[in-house]
Amino acid sequence: MKSEQIQTLHPQAGKTNKRISLEKYLVIKENILSILNKTEPTHTELMEKLYENLKDSFEGGIQWYGETVKLDLEARVIIERTGSKPEKYKLL
Repeated sequence: MKSEQIQTLHPQAGKTNKRISLEKYLVIKENILSILNKTEPTHTELMEKLYENLKDSFEGGIQWYGETVKLDLEARVIIERTGSKPEKYKLL
């Protein structure tokens, strides 16, 4: 049986993002929001922390899923880039 899918969004108009497993989406989303609840990391720090949290329990490319879900959360205006140098991410 095929797992339930979610069509992720992209923050740039005209770009489409991927359809991914809803179960994987929710795991990555929960972890990203948990990280951003405590800190405002750079992109690299966010992906490293995500990998550290999930490397023993997640099946699939953590950074790939992380990037896809991060873009979706930006498009849904749940998180945003700070605009600083280096750019960081924060919850809205």
